[in-house]
Amino acid sequence: MASDPDAVSATVETIIAPNSATVRPRLDSVDLLRGLVMILMALDHTRAFFSNVTFYPLDLGQTWPALYFTRWITHFCAPVFVFLAGTGAFLSTTRGKTKKDLSWFLLTRGLWLVLLECTVILWFGWSFSINFRGIGAAVIWAIGWSMVALAGLVFLPIRWIAGFGLLMIAGHNLLDRVSPEQFGSLDWLWRILHVQSQIRFGSDPAQPTFTIGVGYPLIPWIGVMAAGYAFGSVVLREPQRRQRSFLTLGAGLFALFVVFRALNQYGDSSRWSVQKDTFFTFFSFINCTKYPPSLLYLLMTLGPALILLAFLDRGTPRVLEPVLVFGRVPLFYYLLHLPLIHGLAVALRPAGVGYDLPMIYAVWIGVILILYPACRWFAEFKRRRRDAWLSYL
Repeated sequence: MASDPDAVSATVETIIAPNSATVRPRLDSVDLLRGLVMILMALDHTRAFFSNVTFYPLDLGQTWPALYFTRWITHFCAPVFVFLAGTGAFLSTTRGKTKKDLSWFLLTRGLWLVLLECTVILWFGWSFSINFRGIGAAVIWAIGWSMVALAGLVFLPIRWIAGFGLLMIAGHNLLDRVSPEQFGSLDWLWRILHVQSQIRFGSDPAQPTFTIGVGYPLIPWIGVMAAGYAFGSVVLREPQRRQRSFLTLGAGLFALFVVFRALNQYGDSSRWSVQKDTFFTFFSFINCTKYPPSLLYLLMTLGPALILLAFLDRGTPRVLEPVLVFGRVPLFYYLLHLPLIHGLAVALRPAGVGYDLPMIYAVWIGVILILYPACRWFAEFKRRRRDAWLSYL
């Protein structure tokens, strides 16, 4: 197979046609990595609903190692999930989609995800109430709009898409000093793109008629998905070669993180500093900005994730085979896990009372065990059926 990414893309599009009998199977290692981060995501949401901690777990002035690690390890979830969503989009061209087909799918699925975030996920996952006075712009919102952007990008050569993604990831921290107020009446747009904040609409800010809570600004998530799409051309290489590529790329990204973080100059608005002991100094070093994700945050998470992918690509250990199920039905899993965790919190957590970490971990494990049969059934259902609507769930 040609090593040039554009040649790979051309080969995929011209040789593998929609009705071709030659269809590449799903890559287990990608599904396995996705499944692992989905499981970690449930830990973060279980902690959010069940914890008795009233401060941010990464606050070095109040946290302790077990609590810090419980929150920090879930930093891998969003970057890996968004990156692999882009990779999955590229790989779908090897299973019958032309670029035109893919563009339409990304556009419609992206808008569908945005709608789900603003309705089903908010009303029946996070809040258990229907409220038309505001929406939350969280991770599914960011993934949805990133897909909409990728719907246009897919017509460009792979190297251009890679360049766009890398430029947005590497350069967006140059925009940190740009404030929404500089855009006047369009300040809301800059908040959606690059500033975690609340956007209040109405003549009285104290009593807005509509509010958008921007948890996940779109920059650089759009770039992360674009980079993941370009990464798909690496995934198409023969196994040993792609494993070396995964390992080399992952190690390189992580090395860049260590160097730039040590310099403490660019790539994250939050500087690290020497703390009361070695452990907390280390915690400060790895405590990077997530909202929006800084360059160093993405290097810190995607680097190790690609190293892990290199090892997972050698074969799925039997003990991890159940994890594949979650990785193959990520949206179905997501739509189930939030109302389940929230419902358990309503049933098991007395008002105003939370639980320590052992209880949180116990509930988390229980949630995963409860979700597994339903996800396994749906994964098998999707394997047997080819209904178009299934690709949207």
